[in-house]
Amino acid sequence: MATDDVGAVDDVVRRAQHGDVDAFEALYRAHSPAIYALCRRMVRTDGEALDLVQDIFVRAWERLTTFRGQSSLATWLHRLGVNVVLEHLRSTNRDAQRLIEGNDNTFGSRSPDAQIDARIDLDAALVQLPGGARTVFVLHDIEGYSHDEIAQMIGIASGTARAQLWRARRALMRLLDL
Repeated sequence: MATDDVGAVDDVVRRAQHGDVDAFEALYRAHSPAIYALCRRMVRTDGEALDLVQDIFVRAWERLTTFRGQSSLATWLHRLGVNVVLEHLRSTNRDAQRLIEGNDNTFGSRSPDAQIDARIDLDAALVQLPGGARTVFVLHDIEGYSHDEIAQMIGIASGTARAQLWRARRALMRLLDL
């Protein structure tokens, strides 16, 4: 990125920090696709992902004055997004935070009428994982967080994160017929 481009981005961020709605809209347009992709991988439905994107950008608007530029705005928004999604998953106290339990051999088996597209579509396969396994898989294998970081973020032991990742990978291999 050229120095002028960095300066223009910094200027848009500064204007948004001072309440310029048009500048914030430009930031939203630039960063919302990546934030949506993150949310969609971590939750089961498009609607839930879209709601989370809105929540993330509302919080970004409220907290933008705390952004100091020590990282890129994309990195700051990503971390804010991960935190909002994890908070959402915790607060709903539903299957999203349950760990895989039961017989490893039966979990992840496709039903006979499963569509062929599900075998080649990672996002469709991710939706079939229990939320806790999906969360660990997305944070580690897609987003690049370490086991220790994941353990701290979602409140489990590092070894549990490793075990859940292994089991999620195995289930995904079955779902994708790999």
